[in-house]
Amino acid sequence: MTRKFRFGAGGEGNKDEGGARRFVQLAQTAEEYGFDTFAIPDHLGNQVGPIAALGALTQATSTIRLATSVLANGWRHPALLAKEATTIDVLSKGRLELGIGAGWMKEEFDKAGIEFESPGVRIRRLEEALIILDGLLRGEEVNFDGEFYQIKGLVGSPRPRQGPRPPIAVGGGGPKMLALAAKYADVISVATGTTREGQLRLSDMTIEKTIERVDVIRQAAGDRFDDIELNWTIATIVITDDREATADMALKALEQGYPPNIARDVTLTVDDILASPYLAFGTFEQIADQIREVRRRTSMSYVGVFPTQMDAFAPVIPLLRGE
Repeated sequence: MTRKFRFGAGGEGNKDEGGARRFVQLAQTAEEYGFDTFAIPDHLGNQVGPIAALGALTQATSTIRLATSVLANGWRHPALLAKEATTIDVLSKGRLELGIGAGWMKEEFDKAGIEFESPGVRIRRLEEALIILDGLLRGEEVNFDGEFYQIKGLVGSPRPRQGPRPPIAVGGGGPKMLALAAKYADVISVATGTTREGQLRLSDMTIEKTIERVDVIRQAAGDRFDDIELNWTIATIVITDDREATADMALKALEQGYPPNIARDVTLTVDDILASPYLAFGTFEQIADQIREVRRRTSMSYVGVFPTQMDAFAPVIPLLRGE
């Protein structure tokens, strides 16, 4: 099944975006550009609080869907998160997409004095939270006795505007997280994997490795694979008439250690760079063609961009709208 394209923007409300005071305006601009969703990440650094910010956006926007990308599960009890989420869904008239993950930035956990558990524990904790959220977001009574959470006769309220519940999105790059997402999520953000030091693996940015991650989801999801929408986020967009020269410049920057959050675990070619789902170099038409090719090869159809890339990507949206 080929899904139609959707387009996601986002914002943090940090200094580079004009701060918290311009945050609402950023979301309104995304709505005007024709983006389908506006998502807020969940970090303890220089950004707005995602739950409070979504509450403000329920009144400041009218059509764009509102999302989190993604909440760190270890920071919020699922019973409390469910109430906040359904409230936002009601206030927004059914526009919430709830993104949640296991949490991955150890430094932030340490600064907050919150235990950063092992990957296996964080994944098990997230699975329990997903089961609880599924019931509470439907307005059902939940009874749950797990390793991490115990819920006794709690009924989800308020009832959400969307039925049977707001969509749940889960992001991940490793096989265990992707397999977990395949069991429970309506939307899966197919991310690049990270090293123990928190660097993104360069090898995971290739189209071939992306196809492998999608295959992990396909095998774990089984019959429900066609019901899952696959998302990815383009990290860098460069509008240019010379794709090859720009890709070559990107390779030279990588050789010199820039950006520093990339782990160079493989040597790539210009063709690898141009085929990567996570990089978009070229004219608006060429980028649109590249996105079509990514969907053809991976079945991913939900395209996200970072706040600083919104203006550059906006002219691509009408070239793909409705396809």
